[in-house]
Amino acid sequence: MKTTRKLRTLVATCALALASAPFALAQTGSTSTSTGARASVASGQKAKLRGAVVRRDSDSFVIQDANGAQTTVILNDRTSVKTKGGFLGGGTKYALTTVSRGLHVEVEGRGDASGNLVADKVRFNDADLRAARTLEANIVPVENRVGTAEGRLGEAEQNAQRMSGQLEELAAVSNAAAGGAVAAQEAADRAVQGVQVANERINAIDEYTPEQSINVNFRAKSAVLTPEAKTSLDQIAAFAKTAKGFLIEVTGYAYESKDKNVNRRLSEQRAESVVRYLVENHNVPIRRILTPFGYGAMNPVSDNKTREGRAENRRAEVRVLVNRGLTGTPGDGTKVSSATQP
Repeated sequence: MKTTRKLRTLVATCALALASAPFALAQTGSTSTSTGARASVASGQKAKLRGAVVRRDSDSFVIQDANGAQTTVILNDRTSVKTKGGFLGGGTKYALTTVSRGLHVEVEGRGDASGNLVADKVRFNDADLRAARTLEANIVPVENRVGTAEGRLGEAEQNAQRMSGQLEELAAVSNAAAGGAVAAQEAADRAVQGVQVANERINAIDEYTPEQSINVNFRAKSAVLTPEAKTSLDQIAAFAKTAKGFLIEVTGYAYESKDKNVNRRLSEQRAESVVRYLVENHNVPIRRILTPFGYGAMNPVSDNKTREGRAENRRAEVRVLVNRGLTGTPGDGTKVSSATQP
């Protein structure tokens, strides 16, 4: 009898906690829901947020919800970081450093005086943790390469400054020489123009221009490439092989279910199908492909209320980005995917 009463009490407690969850969600003090906007939580107010980690610092991270609002979350030694599931809400405990960019999390806590959310609990799924670690493993090498490029850029700028100083001395000597002032000035002007062109290319060494962009559509609830999709990918691969300093960006989308997780997994599978085809059938180096990402039902290009609109939204977007510094071309800037539109 005592065991039965304890069990009933436990069930009632769980039911009460579930019933109060929507109220806790409503307590967030977001000041704006526009994409990339800063959201805040009132001081002392309880809040529960869901979203993806878009930035990670030593003792905090920034979470972005489905509407694009970003909130800063503060971590401390009382913050519980665990996976979801298990008996009575148990799960595997993790260190605070486990929270990384790309991880989908649920955060509960209270607002502080600065409008940040001080986290009491951080929860996530095992599958999301594996995906985030894979994402981080691909991002860090790219960031290291960017840092190396910035170092080379600084050296090149110093060389350009030294060249500019030498040109000024040359112009002064030439102007002083009898009968050679005009010719020396013309030569100096041509040299300065050359330095300016070099500086422009150096400044653009870490900028990429979208040169080719296609949408690859899929059948409902499928991540298998159609013959038409393969033909389009053949063309994009042929263009990429002739480009200098190119990168390929692949993003997947899905609208097959009301369950966000189902749509997100299917969109990731579609993006991975495109990457696998480019690598296996066209030998595109994996270092030339940015980490594929699935956006689920986000960023639709058509109305999901119609059959035709849903068919267009079942897609993967593929863009070829060309390095401006290497090609010296400005690009028209119009071939932008819906995932990265300003």
